[in-house]
Amino acid sequence: MYKFATAMAVGLSIMTAPLTANTITTQEFQVAQSESGFQRWVKSFRSQALTKGISARTFDRAFRGVRLNERVVKLDRKQAEFSRQIWDYLDTATSPKRVSNGQANFNTQSRILKKIERKYKVDAEVIVSIWGLESSYGQRMGDINIIEALATLAYDGRREKFGRQQLMEALRIIQRGDITANKMMGSWAGAMGHTQFIPTSYQAYAQDFTGDGKRDVWDTSNPSDALASTANYLAKFGWKQGQPWGIEVKLPAGFNYGNASLKVKATPARWTQLGVRTINGGKIPNHGEGSVFLPAGADGPAFVVFKNFFVIKRYNNANSYAMAVGHLADRIAGKGPFVREWPRGPGALKLAEKMEVQKLLNKLGYDVGEPDGIIGPNTIDAVSKFQTSLGLIPDGKANEELLLKLRRAR
Repeated sequence: MYKFATAMAVGLSIMTAPLTANTITTQEFQVAQSESGFQRWVKSFRSQALTKGISARTFDRAFRGVRLNERVVKLDRKQAEFSRQIWDYLDTATSPKRVSNGQANFNTQSRILKKIERKYKVDAEVIVSIWGLESSYGQRMGDINIIEALATLAYDGRREKFGRQQLMEALRIIQRGDITANKMMGSWAGAMGHTQFIPTSYQAYAQDFTGDGKRDVWDTSNPSDALASTANYLAKFGWKQGQPWGIEVKLPAGFNYGNASLKVKATPARWTQLGVRTINGGKIPNHGEGSVFLPAGADGPAFVVFKNFFVIKRYNNANSYAMAVGHLADRIAGKGPFVREWPRGPGALKLAEKMEVQKLLNKLGYDVGEPDGIIGPNTIDAVSKFQTSLGLIPDGKANEELLLKLRRAR
């Protein structure tokens, strides 16, 4: 059978190769047809780009070797199998490893962070926190060619407007000389560099902090431009230096939970008057107007969040993300965990217990790697194998019952 992969290997154009049901599979035929349509779309977009000021030289170099990326299409259409609870998300986002790595990177970059903090009036810990969440401090910046990713999104149709807009700006970035097309790597959705800017945000906020004439947010040896760009972004949206994103509080008996809304803002004096206190029983400090926020409902920790919480949401408009950035920044600065426990439910494990599960699995010969409290595929697989060894249903669930069995088996 004439294989599509073979045609690619010997350099044959899929636009001219003989594609029939007798020579390739249906799936291969569909991919080839999509590729043919994609290349026609690229030619059409080229004409539009040239009328927008993109030179033929820039365009042709940027699109050299670019193909329809099926991985991007699949990732764009992929639906999450389940929604993570806020405590599971925060367990991962503010894990001990991420905190310790954050503190290490904070110390390593302390000199440049101080300069950035002075210039942009944005607290260094929050800059490092965003860096940690977006790319694990530069370790996971994405491995997909941005031109290919954005062209695929624009062609595929579901994100056509977004893809076209971001692709045009990406070409302008290349034409300006900030980066070459082959080095413009990032996520499938077009986010780039240490702190994952999409091209339009890059154009609006990226900084040349090193003064070399390039806004290099990809530089693996010097993240200065990326960190300064993030500080500039937060500053432009009103970051208040020296003020917290929020604080953990205690609510009084009889509290009107209708007031626990991000849409309801009041002065600290008013919240104090209504009986809201810091977790240690003091008055709410004056950081400007704030909102009572209950991310897990009345049974979980309560917070009063201030201006900076909403500024973080301009970076990523999710309450869980804003909490993660704020709390990770606090932990990097040496502050402790939240006082009140999350309502994890019967059998659910705390972060320290998840790490104990991993340590015990390793001890019993089920290799899950370094314990980090993240119940990922390796841990689930190890749990299933341990359950099978006991004659249990191998459902892979790491809960209180499993932990007790592991303790007995060690």
